[in-house]
Amino acid sequence: MQLTAPAQTAPPRATAREWTGLAVLALPTLLLSMDVSVLYLALPQMSADLGATGTQQLWILDIYSFMLAGLLVTMGTLGDRIGRRRLLLIGATAFAGVSLLAAYSRSPETLIAARALLGVAGATLMPSTMALIRNMFRDPKQMAAAIGAWFACFMGGMTVGPLVGGLMLGHFWWGSAFLLGVPVMVLLLIAGPRLLPEYKAPDAGRLDPLSVVLSLAAILPVIYGLKELARQGWHPLPALAIVAGLAVGVLFVRRQGNLAHPLLDLRLFTNRRFTTALAMMLFGGVVMAGISLMGSIYLQLVVGLTPWAAGLSMIPQNIAMAVGSGLAPALTRKLRPTTVIATGLLLAAAGLAMHILADGGRGMVIAGMTVASLGLSMPMSLLMNVIMSAAPPERAGSAASVSETSGEFGIALGIASLGSVGTAVYAATLVVPDGVPAALAETARGDLAAATAVAAELPPSVGAELLDAARSAFTGGINAVGAIGAAIFLTLAVLAVAVLRRHETAAETTES
Repeated sequence: MQLTAPAQTAPPRATAREWTGLAVLALPTLLLSMDVSVLYLALPQMSADLGATGTQQLWILDIYSFMLAGLLVTMGTLGDRIGRRRLLLIGATAFAGVSLLAAYSRSPETLIAARALLGVAGATLMPSTMALIRNMFRDPKQMAAAIGAWFACFMGGMTVGPLVGGLMLGHFWWGSAFLLGVPVMVLLLIAGPRLLPEYKAPDAGRLDPLSVVLSLAAILPVIYGLKELARQGWHPLPALAIVAGLAVGVLFVRRQGNLAHPLLDLRLFTNRRFTTALAMMLFGGVVMAGISLMGSIYLQLVVGLTPWAAGLSMIPQNIAMAVGSGLAPALTRKLRPTTVIATGLLLAAAGLAMHILADGGRGMVIAGMTVASLGLSMPMSLLMNVIMSAAPPERAGSAASVSETSGEFGIALGIASLGSVGTAVYAATLVVPDGVPAALAETARGDLAAATAVAAELPPSVGAELLDAARSAFTGGINAVGAIGAAIFLTLAVLAVAVLRRHETAAETTES
């Protein structure tokens, strides 16, 4: 007699309620992605009104991302313990209230404190939304489509942020940039209890306070050090901060291994699909952060665009990322997910190859970044789906927080590392013309902005010659960064085929 394996029960498919709930979850995602772009536009007005110093301006910009990165792991795990919907609604309430505080701040210190609290509230929102998607969409294809839509909303916020921010700041005071969050969060508080399910992990245990302190003491110094090295170049204090953070990180990992209910479940990292997808997202963020930084400088200091025009020139790449995020799940209906991931990475490498042709000017740089963004967005939503699928439902919040934290590290690391590469190539290849005093020549070798300032102090003919040489040297730097990025994307494409494809094949064999 032939024995047959028992039929596996298909996961439940999402209904209209879940898809409507996804639209609710898109609200905080859209808002948070708009936040940074709107704030950059508001900064000049804000600083003049509050009398903020240069250091205070930097803290107004950076404190949010510091607190967000430092608390993502804690908040993701807290949602697993107290309930993901509950944490989302608590965070939404806090975000709305603190947005009012930020909008009506009357001193730089108050605004910095408000931005810090917004970072704390923001850390509750992102892991909660992704973890709830994991619970609401159990069917793998529907989950992929939902995550693709989530990514598209995130990129859509980055696209419309400058437009909405510019419109509001043209008619209202700078505080209106923060008031955008209030109606969005109120709508979330009204619709969330009706449309979003509650979920918390059974037997999750109590939160370990020492682990929370160690995670903050590990993440914050590293993020701070990377940002400062990217901003100022080599200095002992940021380097020491990174070393100290990594040392505390070792203590954090050791403590997690000894706890029955750890803040971060290290068993997630024993899953090769999880770690591979996480590493690919990290390095993808590194490349795009570095190339976006270099591209922005190129458009302003080489092409000669204003910051506003340079920002508008970035809109095509944001639109491309939104399109790619929504396109990828649809392509998996005809192709293997690994095939779509590898194809997207190859397309991203091709975009950076176009970017290397920066001598072609503004059009070539924008086209290259747009193609690279389209290509990278295709694997990103699918890789997030791999990460969330690899984690058990009771660890969805922890998995989401790890992926979000890796994104913060990727951005900081990309700006610090690839930005340093571009600066090093610039300094090594800059040919300072005769007639430039030694002290000014040394200043000009610092970066393109310094060379531009030096050129303005020189006689017109010598200044123009220095400016041409500096722009040529910077173009060499951006070409080097593009070449490194293309090589990384090609490597990631091979990694996707080698690791993720093997697990796809194994899964198909098990199902058959």
